[in-house]
Amino acid sequence: MGLNRRTFLQKAGLGLAMLGVSETVLSLLGDKSLAVPVLDRYFQALAQPSGRKLALLVGINQYPRNTALTGCVTDVELQRELLLHRFGFKRQDILTLTDSQASRENIETAFVEHLIEQAKAGDVVVFHFSGYGSRVKMGQDASGDDSIRLQNSLVPSDGIVQTNGASVGNDLLEDTLILLLRSLPTDHVTTILDTSYIASSRVLQGNLRVRSSPNPPAEAPSLNELAFQEQIRLRTNPIGEKLFNTISPNQMPGILLAAAGPSELATEVQWNGFSAGLFTYALTQHLWQASPATTIQISLSRAAGMVNQMVGTEQQPRVIHQKSQQSSLLAYYLPPDPSIGADGVVTAVEENGRTAQLWLAGLPATVLEYYGSNSIVNLYPNGSLPSVAGEGGQESSPVSPPSPASAQLQIRSKEGLTAKARIVGISVTDNSPLKVGQFVHEAVRLLPRNLGLTIALDVSLERIERVDATSAFAAIPPVSSVVIAGEQPADYVFGKVPLSPGAAPVAANVPVDVATTRPEGMDTLGRTGGYGLFYLGREPIRNTAGEAGEAVRSAVNRLNPKLETLLAAKLLRLTVNEGSSRLGIRASLEMVSPQGTVVMQRETWRASSPSSSPAKAFANNKKTSDLIAKAGEGNLPTVPIGSQIQYRLENYSDRPIYFMLVGMDTSGNAIALYHNQVSQSPEDTENKPPLNNALIAPGETLTLPQSSASNWVIQEPPGLAEIQLICSRTPFTKSLMALDSARRKREGERIGDLFNPLEVARSVLQDLHNASAVAPELIGTTSDSYALDVNAWATLSFIYQVV
Repeated sequence: MGLNRRTFLQKAGLGLAMLGVSETVLSLLGDKSLAVPVLDRYFQALAQPSGRKLALLVGINQYPRNTALTGCVTDVELQRELLLHRFGFKRQDILTLTDSQASRENIETAFVEHLIEQAKAGDVVVFHFSGYGSRVKMGQDASGDDSIRLQNSLVPSDGIVQTNGASVGNDLLEDTLILLLRSLPTDHVTTILDTSYIASSRVLQGNLRVRSSPNPPAEAPSLNELAFQEQIRLRTNPIGEKLFNTISPNQMPGILLAAAGPSELATEVQWNGFSAGLFTYALTQHLWQASPATTIQISLSRAAGMVNQMVGTEQQPRVIHQKSQQSSLLAYYLPPDPSIGADGVVTAVEENGRTAQLWLAGLPATVLEYYGSNSIVNLYPNGSLPSVAGEGGQESSPVSPPSPASAQLQIRSKEGLTAKARIVGISVTDNSPLKVGQFVHEAVRLLPRNLGLTIALDVSLERIERVDATSAFAAIPPVSSVVIAGEQPADYVFGKVPLSPGAAPVAANVPVDVATTRPEGMDTLGRTGGYGLFYLGREPIRNTAGEAGEAVRSAVNRLNPKLETLLAAKLLRLTVNEGSSRLGIRASLEMVSPQGTVVMQRETWRASSPSSSPAKAFANNKKTSDLIAKAGEGNLPTVPIGSQIQYRLENYSDRPIYFMLVGMDTSGNAIALYHNQVSQSPEDTENKPPLNNALIAPGETLTLPQSSASNWVIQEPPGLAEIQLICSRTPFTKSLMALDSARRKREGERIGDLFNPLEVARSVLQDLHNASAVAPELIGTTSDSYALDVNAWATLSFIYQVV
C-alpha cells in the first residue's frame, strides 16, 4: 500500500462533529406548512457538491493457512462501483485494501491518514469491512465472577500470531474501531461490517461460507494493538479517564450496518461467475435502483428480504444508530445521483464505440444469474431522466428506435457481474453515444424457459447417500442438477434432519457425541433423523423433515410436491422488477386489526408518477422507516399472528392494469387470491363459478380482499411469508386457466391454497411474455426464452415475518 505511519499524537484538532442537518429538518415534519418546502430545499442542498466524500473499503479472502472465503474482494468492488457511480465519490477519495494489503497496521494507518486526517465537519465518510470476525480474550470481567471478557474483533490478513505457545490476536479490536470512528471530525459516517464474531468450526454452513474465524478466541490481544488503542484514547480523552468498560457500538457516530445479529453468522454466497457477501450484494443492489428519497431503514429492510429469501431467518441484518431520528436518514447521508436508479453502468468502451463492457450489479443476483444473451438495456447519460411516455401520453416501447439522446445495447455475453453488449438500432458514427459512466436501464429481460432447481447435497451425507440422492433426484422433474454443497451455486440443500430432543434412538448402543464434533444432522446423543430440505444456510424448510430410518430414494420421492412449490417460487421471483418496471403501480401492505397501520410499501420507481417531489416521498419513507424500526433493529417488517391484513393498490398509469396475488405462507404452502364471478343462475351453483381477471382502472385505488367477507387473517405458525403482486397491461389468460383447473368449488373472493403452483407460475411467465410481444427479429428466436418488456409488467415483492 505504501502508507508511511505517522505519530497519531502529533495531529491536532480532532473533535466530535456537530449534529447533521437532517435531524433538524426531520423535526419539522410535524408542521405540515413547513415540512415539504424545507425538505425540498434540503434535497436541493444535498444534490449540490458540498464537502468531501471519503471511503475506506477493506476485503480479505486470503488468510494464512485459510482460503475459505471467496467473496470479500468482490464486496469491495461492489461498494466502490456504487460509491463512484451512484453517490458521486471521486476515485482518488476511495481507498481499497484487499488480501495481504489489509494488515492490521495498514488498516489502522489508512483509517488515520485517509479518513481522520482528511475529513472535515460535514464531510461524508464510509468504512466497509468484509472478512473474518472473531473474539479476543481481554482478561477477567469487571463483575469479579472469574469469567473472561471477550471482545469482538475484525481479523486482518495478519490476525493470529503465536507467542510462547499461546495465540495472540493481532486483530483490530472493536474498542479500537469505535475510538477511530469517534476521532472523525464528522457525524456523517456509515460503517458496514459484513462479518460475524461467534466461534464457528465450520467453513460451510449448508451451501454458504461462514465469515466467522474458524480459530477459537485468541488468548490475548497484541501489545501493538493495545498501544495504538491507548494513543487514540489519550487523543480523544486527554484527561486519561478510563473508558475501557464504557465503550459500546452505540457510541459510534453515524450509522453502523451489520450483516448479522450478535449471535448469528454472516455468510457469503456463490452465484454463477462470482461470490459475494450476501448482505453486501443485497444492500448495494438495492441502492443502485433506489430513488433519492429512500431511507437507510428502507434499504436495509429490502436487503434483509433478499437475505432471508435465501437463508431463512438465521441471518438478520441490523442497523445500529446513535439517535432514534437517524432511522430516517438517507443511505451514506447522501441521495443517489441522478434522481432515477440504474441497473448498471458502462465501465469500458471498445471496438470504436460499437461495444461496451457493463457492470450490472443493479440487477437482483437471482435475476442476473439467469439473464439471457440478447436481453436489451437502454443507455442514458449520467444525470438525465429518461421519458417513459410517447406521443399522446402512451408508454413507449423499449424496443422502439431510440431517441438521439439515448441508445440501446444488446447483451452478447455475460460473466459474473460484467457483460459485453453491442449497440443496436442505430448506425455507429464517429460520434458514438457510448461513454464510460453512462447508466443502463433494463428494457427487455430474457429468461430461459427450461429452468429447474439445483439441489446441493450436504457434506455430512455419506458417499452412498450422495450416490442414492443423485440418482433419485435425476427422476424428479423440478430438479435440473445436483451438486455437492460448497462447490457450486444451488437453490436449496438436501441433508439429514436432527432428531427432536425427546425422540427415540435410531439404534441401540449409539455412542454419545459432543456437540462440537457431531456431524450435521445428528443430535446431542449421536442420533440421526430422516432427510429434509434446507435453505442455503441450512435452516430447515418447514414440513420437509422425514422419519428416522427412511431411505434416501423414499425421501426424495416424498419431497417431489414441495420441490414443485419451491420451483414455482423461484420462477415468480425472477419476474420481480420494482426497480425497472415502467408500469405505474403503487401498493402497500396494511394491518387492519388489531390496529390500523401501514406495514410496508412498494411502487415502480421508473414509471411516470403524477405526485411526488423528493420531499413528499421522503416524508412517506420516514413513516415507513419508523414502522420498520419498531419491528427491530432494521429487520424485516413484522405482522402478529391473528392480525387482519389487506393490500391497497393504486394504478397511476393511463391504462387498466390486470393483477394477481400469489405467494408462500409461513408453512411453505403456495397460496393465491381468487376472484370468482357471482353465480347468475341456480344451475351454476352446482359447478365452480368461473374465475375472472382482476383489474384496476387508471387512477383507481382498491383494497384486497375487496369483500369484507374475505378477511385475510394471519394464521400460525410464525415464520417468513412472501407474497408477489404481479401486474400486467393484458389479461392473465393462461394463468386463470391454470388456477381454474385446480381450485375448489366456492363463490366469491377468497384467499386459499394454490394446488398447482408450478403450472400457475409457468402460465404467469407465458402471459407476461405474450403481453410483452417483443418482435423476434430484435432478440432472436424466442422458442427457448421468455422475453419480458419492462413496459408490460410489474412484480412487487412483499416479504415479512409473522410473529
